[in-house]
Order: sequence, then C-alpha cells, then structure tokens
Amino acid sequence: MSVQSAAADVDVDLRQLFASLARNWLRILVVALVVTGAAFALASFATRHYKAQTQVEIAPRESVYTRPASNNDADKPILDEQGVATQVQIISSNEILKQVAQKLNLEKLPEFDDALHMSPLIRALVLVGLKSDPMEIPTEERVLKKMHEKLNVYSVEKTRIIAIEFSSEDPKLAAAVPDAIAAAYISGQGAAKLESNNAAADFLAREIADLQQQVKAAEAKVASYRAQSDLLMGGNNSVLATQQLSELSSELMRVRANRASAEATADSVRQALQGGGSLDAVPEVLSSDLIQRLRERQVELRANIADLSTTLLDNHPRIRALKSQLVDLDGQIRNEAQKLMKGLMTQAQTAQARENQLVADVNTLKAASARAGEQQVELDALQRDAAAKRQQLESYQANYLSAASRKDRNYLPVDARVVSLAQVPSEPYFPKVLPIVGAAFVASLLIMAIATLLRELFSGRAMRPATGSRFERIDEVAMPHVAQAPDRIAMPAVRQEHAVLQDPILRPEMGGRPADARAEPYTSAMPYATAMPETVAPYTYTAEAPDRVAMPDAATAEQTAVDAEPARSTLGEIDVEKAAEKLIASGAARAIFVSPEGDEAAASAVLVAREVADAGLRVLLLDLTASGAASRPMLDSGLFPGITNLLASEAQFSDVIHADLYSDCHVIPVGTADPVRAMRAADRLPIIMQSLTTAYDLVVVECGPADAQGISRLAGDATEVFLSMLEPDDEVTQAAVKLIESGYPDLTLVTPLGHEPPGNPVPGRRSAA
Repeated sequence: MSVQSAAADVDVDLRQLFASLARNWLRILVVALVVTGAAFALASFATRHYKAQTQVEIAPRESVYTRPASNNDADKPILDEQGVATQVQIISSNEILKQVAQKLNLEKLPEFDDALHMSPLIRALVLVGLKSDPMEIPTEERVLKKMHEKLNVYSVEKTRIIAIEFSSEDPKLAAAVPDAIAAAYISGQGAAKLESNNAAADFLAREIADLQQQVKAAEAKVASYRAQSDLLMGGNNSVLATQQLSELSSELMRVRANRASAEATADSVRQALQGGGSLDAVPEVLSSDLIQRLRERQVELRANIADLSTTLLDNHPRIRALKSQLVDLDGQIRNEAQKLMKGLMTQAQTAQARENQLVADVNTLKAASARAGEQQVELDALQRDAAAKRQQLESYQANYLSAASRKDRNYLPVDARVVSLAQVPSEPYFPKVLPIVGAAFVASLLIMAIATLLRELFSGRAMRPATGSRFERIDEVAMPHVAQAPDRIAMPAVRQEHAVLQDPILRPEMGGRPADARAEPYTSAMPYATAMPETVAPYTYTAEAPDRVAMPDAATAEQTAVDAEPARSTLGEIDVEKAAEKLIASGAARAIFVSPEGDEAAASAVLVAREVADAGLRVLLLDLTASGAASRPMLDSGLFPGITNLLASEAQFSDVIHADLYSDCHVIPVGTADPVRAMRAADRLPIIMQSLTTAYDLVVVECGPADAQGISRLAGDATEVFLSMLEPDDEVTQAAVKLIESGYPDLTLVTPLGHEPPGNPVPGRRSAA
C-alpha cells in the first residue's frame, strides 16, 4: 500500500486532540507562570532608560522689512522634503555631536565610554581575544558611537518640524542632550550665515573699488570719441546728418509729386486743344475766372439764338451776328487754355530744377550720414560698456551697504527655531513591566498549547480509522431498473422531503423557504452517470437511517411513469457541452436556467457560461438565486455588489460586473443590498436585461427554483430556457410540466453530471470542462 493510501486510512480526531489541552492544563499554566515570573524579574532589575524630545522648526526667519531689495524667490532656502532631510543629517552630524559632548563632558560618564568601568567578564573576554579592546578606539570616537546609538533625529511627516530624541539612564541628561544639540545646530547655522555675510562684504568692497575706476575710464572714452568724431546730435537723439537727410528726402518727394502733377495737367490741356475736345473736363481750366466768365457769355448767347430762332431764320442778320460772337468766345477760351498750359509747363520745369538740386544734396548727405552711422555704432558700444559697468557698480554698492549694516548690527536670522524644549521624563520608556509580563504570559501559554497539541498528534493518540463517505455508501445501493422506450426518461414521483430557497427577486410574493436539507457541496465524486438510466424507480430517505435508501413498490413506480409521460414526450436531456453548442449554433442572446433542485443544480449555468466563453464569445452570468449559488464558485466567495445593488440604485453597471476567477466569463452576483428595497425596482429587470444583451453576445441567467411567471420578465428575443437537473425526481418533472404548459415548449433539460465543479478547474483543460 502506498503512503497516500496509508494516510487516507486514518483521520485526525479533533476532539481527542483538543482534549489533551484539558488534561495538561496544570502543566501549561505552571510553565506560563514560571516564564511570566522570570520576565517580571528581568524587567524589574533591568536598567531604566529615559527618553526626551526637542522639536526644531525649519522655516525662513528673515523679516519682510529687513529682507534685501535684491533678494528674490530663487534666493530663498529650499525647504522641500529633500531640504528638510538635509537638515536632519546636519543635526545628527559628528561636528554638532562633538560640540555637545564637550559642553556636557559626556566622555567622563560610564554610559558613553565602555572603557571607564569594564566588568571583570568584559576584561576576561578582551584578554582571550573574544572581544575587541575599547581602549584601542579613541575616546572621542567611542563617545560619538554611543551618542549615535542613543540619538534619533527624524522629520515629522507632512511638516517642517525635526524631532531630536535622545535616550539615557539619567532623565536630566536625556533632556539636556537634545536641547544642547538644537542649540548647537542653531548656533552653527548662525555662524555659517555670518561667515558667508562677511565673505560677501569683503568681496564686494574689493569689486566696488575696481568698478569705480572702470566706470570712470569707460565714460572718459565716450566723451573723447564723441569730440573726435564731431558727432552733432539733432532732434530725437539722432545724428544731425541723419536728421538733415531725412528732411531733404521728404522735400524731394514733395517736389517730385508737384512736378508730376503739373506735367499731367499740361498734357491733358494740350490733348484737349489738339483734339478739339471739351475743356470742361480739366479742373485747372474750370478754376480760371476768365474762362468761367467767357463760358457764361457763351451760355447767354446760345440762349438768345434759341429764342430768336423761333421767329427768325438762320440767315437773319441778328442770328448771324450772335453766332459770330459765339465763335469769337470759343477762340478766346482756347487762347486762355493755351496760356494756362504754358503756365503749367513752366511750373513743371521749375519743379524739375528743384528736384535735381535736392537729389544732389541728398547724395551728399548720404555719404555724410554713412560716416556718421559708423561712428555712432562705435559710440553706442562705448556707451553700453560704460552703462553696464555703472549698473554693476550701483548693484554692488547696494549689496555692500546691506551686508555691511548686517555685519555691524549683528543681524543674521537663522532659518530655524526651537519650538519645543525637551522635558525631563518622569517615567522610563524601557523597560515597560506590564507589557513585557503580559506578552511573556500570552506567548508562554501559546507555545505550551502548541507543544501539547503537537505531542498529542505525533504520539498517535489523536488518530482514528477513516470511514467511507456518504457517496461511497450510496454506490453500494442497488437500484432496480424497469424497461421502457429508449427515447424516454421516467422521472420518479416520490422524493425525499426537502425545500429549496425561493428566489426573492423572481417570486417576491412567496417569500423564502429553508435551504435543501440534503444539499451538499458539489464535487467531482458524486456518483451520477452522464447517461441517465431509461427508468429510475422512485426512492425515499427514511428518518431512522438517512444514509439508507428505501425502495418503493412496483405500483408506485408504475404510477410515476404515468405521471412523467408529458415530460418524457417533449424533453431531451443534454450535457453541458451540448447545451453550449446549442446556444452558439442558435445565436441565442439569452439563456435562462431554472434549477428546481436548489443550489447544487446551479452548477449547470456556471459550466455552460464558461463553455461558451471558452469558445470566444462575450458571456455574462446573472445570478438571481437567493443564496448566490451560481456566483460563489466564480468569485471564490466574498461579498460583492450585484443585481440587488443595481436595482436599489446603490451601484452602476461597472461596479456590479466582476470577472470569473477561472475563465473569461463575467458575472453579476446577487449583491449586498436589501432584497426588499431591490424588489421595489423589479420592473427595471427587462431594461437591465436589454442593456446586458446589447453589451454581451450571451447573457446566462440562473433563476433558481423559479416558475414561468417569474422568468417571463427576463425572456426576450432569441431566448433559450433550460431546466437544470441533478437527479430524476418528481420535483424536476413537475417544474418541467409547468414550464411547458405555461408557454415554454422548447424547454431543454441540462445535467452537469460528469463535469468538474465550477470552482475547481482542472489544470491543462478549459475552465468549463
């Protein structure tokens, strides 16, 4: 027999195992009291240690009224987390600890120098070489080592407070050391500031003396160069030649415009005279007073001619005289226009002469301005150099005055202050007698109890022979078979008396009932065959021997076959794989599972959902059972928000949808909300189902022992209804008949027998297999 077989033949008798604690209680208590007494003695005679704390705030101490004007935010000390951590290291540095040790004469105390009073045992260990000789280490180093061991400097979280803790056998010394460390730190910071200020003042004094000579020389160069280059400044702080050039350029543009206007006007008059056209279109002709009077005389003569033409002929002497006067007036107007044209030509010639003169003057000034520009560039460079040096000199002088005044007045505020001085402790922090004694007593009790249990276990007295399981005994019960048609399954009419939980969501008016009295965890060792027998005789459990099966008589079996006739004629039993294939092939969007036998039968919905998810479809399982039998193996127990929280408006879809631990399937558990409150919004179930079918390829609903009225609100387009079955009994038969009679003739019977339990997947296989 193998080791596993031998181990399986015995079980641990827990009653016998824990009874050993009662038998040995006196020994356990005595040992615990002895250990507790020893701990009390050690704690009572141990050296008392006291601890005190000083707190230092790290913050700028410079006043807004005394801060130098040149200071900006970049000059302020960095007081972030790294800056405070840096100050922590400075406070615990050897330099500060040396000052404190010298001030308090710590090297003369045996507590800080092991070499002062060595016990005979220590001296013996040193002589034999088992311990290093403290005298080989310098006294200062030994004291610093002890101080570091007793010192704890840390920054208080989310503040700029640094706590300085120190422990000592002397309570007064425990308070004096952290205060001295804080004082030495602040004094050191002040000395560092003073040294920096003095160094800055000395540097600025030398720099100011040099800059004064440089500024004087630079300004002298500017004046000398200005005199040599003869750069005369005009208006707008510009060179005179440049200003004159600008003015002549403006005058030249004006003269050119006048010349062009005179020439254009003369050309238009000439063209009008030569072409015999009207001169009225020329503005200069119309502006002449003489021409305007001649035009008025023409209009008057033409009016007279028109009046006489009504009574006289064209050859009449008066009309001919008037026409002769009209021709003379035209000649006079043209003569005046010619004179006007000659005047314009003369004006254009004068403007041309002025333009030529201005062009010559502009060219001369261009050369002069170019030379002046080159000289101005050099002058500007000298002026910038002088201005920069003067500005630097003024800045240095202001900083020097500030540094010198701080040095004279000895005003150098340190960026730290003591916010809490250490108080002399009245109670030691070590040893704490009561916690030590209590911990020793509890630990000794626990250790002795464990030792007693292990002794009883290893002695074999806590072992007893293993007994067969209930399922192994059921395998030994022979059940009679009755021949029937091979395509029919006879359901038993008599079953053991039990009840299942009624779903509070689907049937709220019926309330809940006690859980199945025979319900057991679903395991792979259940003795059900995948292929059901053609006819299974009804059986009952007796009250005297619940593990024994009482066989019914032949009359009862015959009546059972008659009652099951409607179900046998319509139902077809399939396993989990066939059910998944049917859902995939039919393209169903919803799969409603009804489990008349209670929680154990809910495994069918879980296995089918995982099978479809393994095929690559997006699958969600909605658990509507009162006990959460379908969602527990998928979520590994625990309380999660679910459908009741969604109905009670306590959660959203993203909060109630969870991932299956063993497959790609998603699950909505029962939830943690009040079922009564959730049932007030039960009318939202169809809307929720519609939303889920939109987001998923298949929605599997485990309804528990529901009826047709209960699942009606869950059904919709492309819905398949399944009846989960573990055993062929009258409960399954009655549920099937009622569903068929209520409008679900395509009901399919599914059994999970022969498959692994939902919560225990087999490695190397699909999660639903």
